[in-house]
Amino acid sequence: MMHRHLRRSRRALLSPKAWKVRLVFWAGAVVVGLVCALFAVLAEHANNLFFEVAASNPLLPLVITPLGLVAIAWLTRKVFPGSQGSGIPQAIAALEMRSKSAVLSLRIAIGKILLTLLGLLAGASIGREGPSVHIGAAIMHSLGRFARFPPHYMERGLILAGGAAGIAAAFNTPLAGIVFVIEEMSRSFEQKISGIVTSGVVLAGVTAMAVLGQYHYFGSSDAQILELSAWLAVPICGVVGGLLGGLFTQGLIRGSQWVAPHAKAKPLLVALLAGIAVALIGYVSNYSASGTGYNEAKALVTGEAPVDLLYPLYKMGATLASYLSGIPGGIFAPSLAAGAGVGADLGHLLPVAPLSVMILLGMVGYFSGVVQSPITAFVIVMEMTANQNMLLALMATSFIAYGTSLQVCPRPLYRTLAEAFLGQDKGR
Repeated sequence: MMHRHLRRSRRALLSPKAWKVRLVFWAGAVVVGLVCALFAVLAEHANNLFFEVAASNPLLPLVITPLGLVAIAWLTRKVFPGSQGSGIPQAIAALEMRSKSAVLSLRIAIGKILLTLLGLLAGASIGREGPSVHIGAAIMHSLGRFARFPPHYMERGLILAGGAAGIAAAFNTPLAGIVFVIEEMSRSFEQKISGIVTSGVVLAGVTAMAVLGQYHYFGSSDAQILELSAWLAVPICGVVGGLLGGLFTQGLIRGSQWVAPHAKAKPLLVALLAGIAVALIGYVSNYSASGTGYNEAKALVTGEAPVDLLYPLYKMGATLASYLSGIPGGIFAPSLAAGAGVGADLGHLLPVAPLSVMILLGMVGYFSGVVQSPITAFVIVMEMTANQNMLLALMATSFIAYGTSLQVCPRPLYRTLAEAFLGQDKGR
């Protein structure tokens, strides 16, 4: 028995067909890394360009944002259907769909990039990280179709590896990419695809790092808990962050369900009204609620920004309106930014720990409450801030927030949103 197994393993290792599959797959992972790195650079330029326009004429975005979201919504429906929203629900749904090309194709990947960039130019509160998961999964799935990979690669391996590679390349967080796929996308880690996912993440991450350089998404944080009393910050940030995150998720799920029939009948009117809401929130917040939230979150993490008590509410409102408009764009970065604001507020109102500690714990608490993936939440914040000193506190806060979020929103965000695409697939 053992000898037969060894012979099969040796034949698989030396088989030209197997090596062709590996080489094509590895090339695909490199392509995902390059595309996500280029996407990151372009997204930053688009984000900054909007802020330059808003700074030169604060009233101009009141026109640009609503009209921009209407134009993007039209392009989404007419030219790039299937590219709307975060993209993570599409990647999750594709694991079970019969017609995967309806949500995963090179056309959709191209549309996802172009329309997300236009959304940032228009001042929408969206991120590129969720779209990077969609893009990575679409590229790898399309590659599998053209290369005629074996069935198990096609069914799950390519989609999961592409999604993980997208997270790894977007955030420069390879460990979080793997954890996200296990915890959120697949809900399991099958032996036959473990090597596929890992090798894809490594290659995509190294490629993105070669383009962007070695960096930490939110800079480096040296925050740590030195006094026993400061551990009170863990349950405070966990409960408050989880509650707010759960309420946001509940609002997004119910809002999506309520908007769906109206968006089907009058999509441009929905986009216009949502765009007006985003523009007004942006104007009132001096446009701190617009865009990805990356600059605001980084400034809070590194201690370079003052505390604005209303910033988290502004960011939540702008992100919710942007998502309900029907345009492509993710909620990862905006949620992390809102979470940093929650932590800063708690640090100001309940200073039981240093402000830097409260900001990190608020970030992980709110993010865990939104995505309800507690392991991904603390791993991604730890990797993005290069802070291992806070590991236990981040972990505890994340799980407390997860438990709290479930009390107000028992349905997981991405899987609930994925049901709409699964329903469309069954209707075909």
